[in-house]
Amino acid sequence: MLRRSGAEAGSPEEALSSTTYDGVTIAPLYDPGDLPADPGLPGFAPYVRGAAGGPGGWDVRQRHAHPDPATTREAVLADLENGVTSLWLVLGDDALDVAALPRVLDGVYLDLAPVVLDAGPRTAEAAQAYLRLAPDAAPGGNLGADPIGLRARTGAAAPLDLPALARLAGDNGLRAITVDATPYHDAGGADAEELGCSIATGLAYLRVLTDAGLTAEEAFGQIEFRYAATADQFLTIAKFRAARKLWARVAEVCGVTEGAGQAQHAVTSSAMMTARDPWVNMLRTTLACFAAGAGGAGAVTVQPFDARLGLPDAFARRIARNTHSLLVEEAGVARVIDPAGGSWYVERLTADLAASAWEWFQEIERAGGAEAALDRLIPARLAATWERRSRDIAHRAAPITGVSEFPDLDGRVPVRDLAPEPVRGGLPQVHYAQGFESLRDRADRAPSRPVVFLATVGPVAAHTARASFAANLFQAGGLATVTGGPLTDPEEIAAAFRASGTAVACLCSSDELYGEHAAAVAGALRRAGAKRVWLAGRGRYDGVDATVHAGCDALAVLSTTFDDLGVTP
Repeated sequence: MLRRSGAEAGSPEEALSSTTYDGVTIAPLYDPGDLPADPGLPGFAPYVRGAAGGPGGWDVRQRHAHPDPATTREAVLADLENGVTSLWLVLGDDALDVAALPRVLDGVYLDLAPVVLDAGPRTAEAAQAYLRLAPDAAPGGNLGADPIGLRARTGAAAPLDLPALARLAGDNGLRAITVDATPYHDAGGADAEELGCSIATGLAYLRVLTDAGLTAEEAFGQIEFRYAATADQFLTIAKFRAARKLWARVAEVCGVTEGAGQAQHAVTSSAMMTARDPWVNMLRTTLACFAAGAGGAGAVTVQPFDARLGLPDAFARRIARNTHSLLVEEAGVARVIDPAGGSWYVERLTADLAASAWEWFQEIERAGGAEAALDRLIPARLAATWERRSRDIAHRAAPITGVSEFPDLDGRVPVRDLAPEPVRGGLPQVHYAQGFESLRDRADRAPSRPVVFLATVGPVAAHTARASFAANLFQAGGLATVTGGPLTDPEEIAAAFRASGTAVACLCSSDELYGEHAAAVAGALRRAGAKRVWLAGRGRYDGVDATVHAGCDALAVLSTTFDDLGVTP
């Protein structure tokens, strides 16, 4: 079977293997020989099996960024009354005003509900405002200082006094620093790249804190890490396990033996979210939440399914927080410590991902550290990864359900209030679906929906598979498709094409019938005014311009079709 498929490989195992964007090989089968060194026990170095030593649910952390204080207060109270256990507040010019904190937190028991601040350059101001409201703040909160992460996201420098913030946080039982690795993920980076950037950033902050007189143990206790969780459950599980292993290695080199387990906050990926068919985002975030919890993240944020559309509504927030409840209370995901532990696949993947991330971390260090590497090294590396990922998305090797696969042309997109435009200027922020969604937008702007004619040749049994494939491909760009029915006469097919009113056709049938009819039907379509004739499948036939098939560049096919149909950008 492998020989017939044309796969070139030295062995069946090699032919069935795949490689991640980090260069990690995913084998088709694992056995005990793939197990790496002993990962240790939960709660003990190197913390692969968890920073905590016992079972239990994760911290359900909900993000709030609505600029209206009254709306945010109502959402905060609803969340805390219905399962949310900590708050993540985005403050600043593009979100909540720092001065609105007293109104937003009015009625919140701040000695029970931890608060994580995300105020960018206004972190010191926000920290002071929060601590005036919460002199007995609940442990587990974070002041959210992250100048390197801010520069990665916005391009702007933030001269924050990290040692002063660390002392302020330490005096109040809080953390001061969040190493936010999501900007690297949001720029199209792979998992090991996200990990390597985060470890380099964490080390940079350790140096600043210890140079200012904090002990290494105190410095480690001031840092929390934020990572993206995606719908690729195994890579996400391995990423959180690998992150703890990497940070434990840093602690070992620094001579820290107590409190060295990495504090982790998982947030479901922004890059994977879609604006089209946003209901599918509920499935994506459920997978991501499961993977983050199974991977041992201490806190998890599920983004509302309508996050790409604007400010989330109450229903979307309810679904987001109930995702946690379902996984923890009904599915019992948190009843077992490190449920993936011992899996030959997951243990090998964890070790390989950690090794790849460590190499990238060392490369960043050789370039002068995280901040210096943001000038050229990190953007270039992430851009190269995004280029490879984009190619896979365009060829539908990395399918996006509801967008590049199984699109719903008749589905209505919910309308949401527009979110304030965040400050940009640093690393780009990409969405995996952006290429296809831009074409959907282009189709929607047309006076009427553009159409492609599917010239179905022969009986239904002969043409259905390829007609369905072609319809799925063209509809992924927002193009409607019409068929001529089970015909073989070229002139009848041409007449149906003329009646469709379009200028582009695609032949759909079996290889056998193509040999008998493709050239004649393509010629008839040309005479009927077809500007371009595609063929679903492979092979060359007179009158056929090009083919559409599994693995073809779907975005290129769609863009060409839009141009042929005269649909303006």
